[in-house]
Amino acid sequence: MYQFFGGSGALHFLVGGRYFRAFGTFGQPNPLGGFMALLSPLALCLVLAGLRRWYQSRRPSDFLALCGWAVPTALLLAGLFASWSRGAWLAFLCAMLVTLLALPRRLIHGLLLAGGVLVLTVVLWSTGVLPASLGGRLASSTEDYFGFEDMRGAIISPENFAVVERLAHWQAALNMATANPWTGVGLGNYEHAYPHYRLINWPQALGHAHNFWLNQLAETGIAGLAAWCGMWLIVVLLTLQARKHPDDQARLVVIGLLGAWTSLGVHSLFDNLFVNNLFLHIGFLLAILAVLYRQACVFTTLPGNHPGQ
Repeated sequence: MYQFFGGSGALHFLVGGRYFRAFGTFGQPNPLGGFMALLSPLALCLVLAGLRRWYQSRRPSDFLALCGWAVPTALLLAGLFASWSRGAWLAFLCAMLVTLLALPRRLIHGLLLAGGVLVLTVVLWSTGVLPASLGGRLASSTEDYFGFEDMRGAIISPENFAVVERLAHWQAALNMATANPWTGVGLGNYEHAYPHYRLINWPQALGHAHNFWLNQLAETGIAGLAAWCGMWLIVVLLTLQARKHPDDQARLVVIGLLGAWTSLGVHSLFDNLFVNNLFLHIGFLLAILAVLYRQACVFTTLPGNHPGQ
């Protein structure tokens, strides 16, 4: 927040002539926002678990524990906002919809809860209750990134430079995938292959395609992307099974993990979050899932529950 209120002094991150996009220790706002969006669903689920426990017991110790979760969660959400990252915001919104969908044990109740929150958000947005700057920031992402077109003839200006640069790297990745559809240019070779597939106005490779899915397709082809998608499909299925955990707090942690996977998948459409050692954190989240899934197997009739183990 110190950076957001002017502490960084980085003019290229200036927002609205007054504030500055926060970047933390990442050096860039988008990875910071992605990290905050990755953690926030899990943190909010832990706050909900603490709130439920305190509501049932009304013990001061449980209230202090609730505060211990609520304060850092508020800081996470503040950091997410201060990053001013559209990709991170969209990832967080999608993650929260999935989290709300998974909260009730019955699917119909989850659909009603998520649908109700979605309708309320749309109403608040359309009536101008939500700040116009936030709505405009999110709406512009739809126009900029989902209206993808050939960037070779794009007119570059200071206002659209960041968007056109990202889309140009998407197009370079697609060029790599088109030339090498099955096996790609080789894992980790995006930057080395970039000069052969780049657009003329964009000579500098940025290390990755700013879209992890396209980056995987460019480097490993259809085979590699299919394997990557298959791995995450298994992770999601295991998470859904672990959601049957009999302990309420553990179940909320699993639901938070499901939100984290959603956030990672959506944000990967706009950037690469496997930077700055974030892959270690993602590995830690996978380890938590492994423990909770095994516990769920022991206490329920999930596949993998064998007597005597």
